[in-house]
Amino acid sequence: MTHLTPSEFTLSFRHEPGTLFVLIGGELDHDTSDDLLDEVSQELRATRPAPRDVRLDFRGLAHIDSSGLTALLMIHRRTSARGATLHLDNRPPHLDRMLQLTNVLDHLTAPPTSTET
Repeated sequence: MTHLTPSEFTLSFRHEPGTLFVLIGGELDHDTSDDLLDEVSQELRATRPAPRDVRLDFRGLAHIDSSGLTALLMIHRRTSARGATLHLDNRPPHLDRMLQLTNVLDHLTAPPTSTET
């Protein structure tokens, strides 16, 4: 029997005018999804002016489970409340499959519906 070592979860942030970039690596699951949500939420609160776009880059994503999907839905809620558009960049096939099976891709990448006042 082969034992695989879980991929280390990593996050890195980059700011450009109007855009927050988040590079996500490793496993986005029950153990790490709160970290993603907390860190992105903190960056959203701290960034002034608020970004127009939030780009989550998944090129390093090894795995995602339902907790990770829930975190993405919560990030969408928070970006939309701030008037920002969420982008899901460099999605690996396993993420696309999950987004299609759960029918949330269009919802997650839809234009924002409200603006924070």
